[in-house]
Amino acid sequence: MFATPAYAQAAATGAGGAVASFLPLILIFAIMYFLLIRPQQKKLKEHKAMVEALRRGDQVLTAGGIVGKVATVGADGMLEVEIAPNVKVRVMRHTITQVMSKTEPAAG
Repeated sequence: MFATPAYAQAAATGAGGAVASFLPLILIFAIMYFLLIRPQQKKLKEHKAMVEALRRGDQVLTAGGIVGKVATVGADGMLEVEIAPNVKVRVMRHTITQVMSKTEPAAG
């Protein structure tokens, strides 16, 4: 008929115990957001801006390792990249991984 210490401790936990049990889960999610999700979103945003700024004459590197000069920029998401004299390859715009050198804008 006596209350054991285990029963007494179980009765003492209430709403504070529920919040305390979820606190580690919330902290893990916050750490994952700041270490993984946020930097990946920033990198994706920078890549999108780089791809949107491509124009004729830029020297680019594709995901397949092809280095060439942009010959034409299509509105349908395609680029025509010249990889050798008179050799042009059509690539998707999002496969450009790096712009090696930019061309200067034409003086108005």
